[in-house]
Amino acid sequence: MISMHRSIKKLDVPRLLRCFSNKVLVDNPYTGEIFTEVVEIDEPAMLQLVDRSCTAFKSWKESSLPDRIALCRQFISSFESKGQVYAEQISQQMGKPISQSIGEIRTTISRANAMILLAENALADVELSDVNGIQRRISREPIGPVLLLCPWNYPMLCAINGIIPAILSGNSVLVKQAERSSLCADALEESFAAANAPKGLLQAFHGSHDRVAHAIAHPGIAYVNFTGSVQGGQSVYKTVSDRFIDVGLELGGKDAAYICADADVASAAAGVIDGAFYNSGQSCCAVERIYVHEAVYDSFIEHALPLVKDYKLGDPMQTSTSLGPMAQKNAASFLSQQIKQAESLGARILTGGKPCNDQAGKGRFFAPTLAVNCTHEMSLMVEESFGPVVGVMSVKSDDEAIKLMNDSPYGLTASIWTKNDIRADSLGPLLNVGTIYQNRCDYLDPELPWSGRKASGKGLSLSHLAYQSFTKTKSYNLRRWTT
Repeated sequence: MISMHRSIKKLDVPRLLRCFSNKVLVDNPYTGEIFTEVVEIDEPAMLQLVDRSCTAFKSWKESSLPDRIALCRQFISSFESKGQVYAEQISQQMGKPISQSIGEIRTTISRANAMILLAENALADVELSDVNGIQRRISREPIGPVLLLCPWNYPMLCAINGIIPAILSGNSVLVKQAERSSLCADALEESFAAANAPKGLLQAFHGSHDRVAHAIAHPGIAYVNFTGSVQGGQSVYKTVSDRFIDVGLELGGKDAAYICADADVASAAAGVIDGAFYNSGQSCCAVERIYVHEAVYDSFIEHALPLVKDYKLGDPMQTSTSLGPMAQKNAASFLSQQIKQAESLGARILTGGKPCNDQAGKGRFFAPTLAVNCTHEMSLMVEESFGPVVGVMSVKSDDEAIKLMNDSPYGLTASIWTKNDIRADSLGPLLNVGTIYQNRCDYLDPELPWSGRKASGKGLSLSHLAYQSFTKTKSYNLRRWTT
């Protein structure tokens, strides 16, 4: 299948096949065949997109919240009606098993509905008590046209996290997807159009780094949200800083799990292995390092190893496939380097550790990998892997585990596996991360803010607090005139 639509090349990674300067051929990570062609838009076209977004904002900001909610519900209905098609496109673009792509579509719908339910209270005026006859209140107003820069690993979910609160707050939206998932931006635009959204309210924006930088510099863009690499976030942050507009950055992670001495080992192993290998480990909140108390270390390995070996590599379009190929062409090489270095420093690879194909000889897979005898001298334990590999370390105490978990440039999530609630409650505040889990991991609750610390980013998404990113406050301090 070859689909023509607007888009552009990136300049920093050899992840796609290049044809000529303004086109990119996106391959299917499993078959290696070209799946879609994306074409760069030029500067005038980019300016037209931004201008249309600005025009749409002028009228949409005057709409009522009930009307905005009605549109978003119509969008959800349109999106859901083509959910199977969109799921298949995700799998063919970036290799996610179809069962997981269908899961992403379902979660996108449920998350959109959850964010709708939070809107009324999140956007309501805050009425304060009068002081000496002075009336006081705080209102929230739409911030303006929003630019969302979305990743390929969860293209629909990451986009919807920003789209719904942005639209409900009264803003227009430009959605820029990674080239690997560029069809998803078109799908979102298509679904809003089918819901009879005003022209220009939500548009797919396929542009190069230069085009994105120029869009950010456009005086009409009021807020930017970027989900992706630390390097990409730094670039966006520098560009945004010239205009003093707000930016949300959802960046990398090296999320840790601690299996305490009193943990239910079987349950913990099942949870963290799923958290490490779901979507082939291509998630900012995937479990990438596991610390196990020495009292249950051997038992944990006995439970975890069969689970890792049980993953079925294969065609992402088959429901029996549980681990898909690597989306990016250079990913396996990086993982191989991490494994090679870890082995040279004393790590032992219990299973996996190499690039491979499936039984049909297809796909750019990396065999699901469990490494033990790891240390923080190894890249595998300190640098983001973003693949189906995880390292395990034995620890002697809770204090040692906490110290190692905090020994990271990242601070997205951490999980504590224990039957002792008091232990979990005492250890959680010691971890410098945005989200703490007890006896679960790799999960986003739409009613809780999603935020990172350190190199994992700034700002937040989800929960009622997400609406603050898409609005600006206005204070009213009113001495009413009396006669």
